[in-house]
Amino acid sequence: MPTIKPGPFEPTWDSLRTFECPAWFRDAKFGIWAHWGPQCVPMVGDWYARHLYLPGHPQYVHHWRTYGHPSKFGYKDIVRLWKAERFDPEGLMDLYQAAGAQYFVAQAVHHDNFDNWNSTHHRWNAAKVGPERDIVGAFHQAAARRGMRFGVSEHLGASFSWWKGNKLSDPDGPYAGVPYDASDPAYEDLYHPNQGETGDWYTANPWWHERWFARMQDLVDQHAPDLFYSDGGVPFGDVGLSLIAHLYNTSAALHGGSNEAVYTQKDTNPQVHTVGVMDIERGQLNTVAERPWQTDTCVGGWFYDSRLNYKSPRHVIEMLVDIVSKNGNLLLNLTQRPDGSLDEQCQHICKVLAEWHALNGEGIGGTRPWRVAGEGGTASRSGAFKEDQVPWTSEDFRFTANGDTVYAYQMRYPDTRQAAVRSLGRDSGLTVKAVRLLGYAAEVKWEQAERALVVRLPDEQVGPCVPGLAVTVG
Repeated sequence: MPTIKPGPFEPTWDSLRTFECPAWFRDAKFGIWAHWGPQCVPMVGDWYARHLYLPGHPQYVHHWRTYGHPSKFGYKDIVRLWKAERFDPEGLMDLYQAAGAQYFVAQAVHHDNFDNWNSTHHRWNAAKVGPERDIVGAFHQAAARRGMRFGVSEHLGASFSWWKGNKLSDPDGPYAGVPYDASDPAYEDLYHPNQGETGDWYTANPWWHERWFARMQDLVDQHAPDLFYSDGGVPFGDVGLSLIAHLYNTSAALHGGSNEAVYTQKDTNPQVHTVGVMDIERGQLNTVAERPWQTDTCVGGWFYDSRLNYKSPRHVIEMLVDIVSKNGNLLLNLTQRPDGSLDEQCQHICKVLAEWHALNGEGIGGTRPWRVAGEGGTASRSGAFKEDQVPWTSEDFRFTANGDTVYAYQMRYPDTRQAAVRSLGRDSGLTVKAVRLLGYAAEVKWEQAERALVVRLPDEQVGPCVPGLAVTVG
């Protein structure tokens, strides 16, 4: 068993299932993620480090034609091209905080086995290669200066299996049988000693388990993150449990004996994910969950891809409202270009989010689920990788609550300029005492009829996208 920091948690399922979600995460509701690293350099999307060694794949073709054949110019060379010369963590964090983000997550290491912090155990890290800057550390400092909670994501656990094809060769063509550059033993620490690896996601190789733990423990020790995301379930049995216990005990030591860290993972078994917070990639739930949870998604691809369309600001805001109404948080990746900047479309998304948050954020941060998540005949689909934009109507509402205030978000502004909220009629057993339209200085006319609260809205919508009502009840 690895050595961990002593504290209230033991590295066992029973001990870790006593985890209770800290209030900060329940209050935060919205976070922004920098899923950023050397794989953004070619600007053609996710999993580039793997696909450049896969003959026939579009990224393999792009790599050969742009940089040279992977037997001569491989991923080690891509890493050295990443300079992040316009990386401005302070400016980015200002944008993200204005957009309503209460926490920020930095990708610490992807499946490409490249560490974005000043790693103690791995020479292939951003402080020494490429940008020659501690990317995670710079993000952490910028978040801390603004009082934002800080998290890290690790995708390293799957790396040993994920990259098992990088030592092969082309089956035909001018380089048939010529080994890719990853076969060079001088670079084994980047490319892995994984010949013959048979694992699908998490390898059974104990050598890799030990190495994964050492690097993840180093990451926790350097940054004591408030959130730690694993791209998969709890890795490697007892080894993964040891890392979670070390994370929680490290946090407890900094917060008077009470853990404030959140471990998120993609286990969907409710008897398992209680060791932390369940995360749903590119998807959500269609009912209110008993425990807090998180959706992680991105505006386009995970790594910068100049070819992809983005989600519209409206789509992002609709997802946020729907997720929060069901006791969830939204963690959104805004893809950074290789130089560290955001393109104009990502900046526009941030601008619209900031405008909407300034008017409507009262009903998001610090709220809790109401007696029902919503009303209306339209619903989002439940599960991972199900996030197409929903055809909401003006009869669809999503609810949150804070004390005696119920927030009712109308998913489309009505042509009739009237909101009829059936869940807040007199037959609900509630008495409506006051109604405000969020972001609107004037009073609105309203009536609590037997079967609905009816509110007259302005002819012109206040602010972008989804409007919200604040309803005081008794």
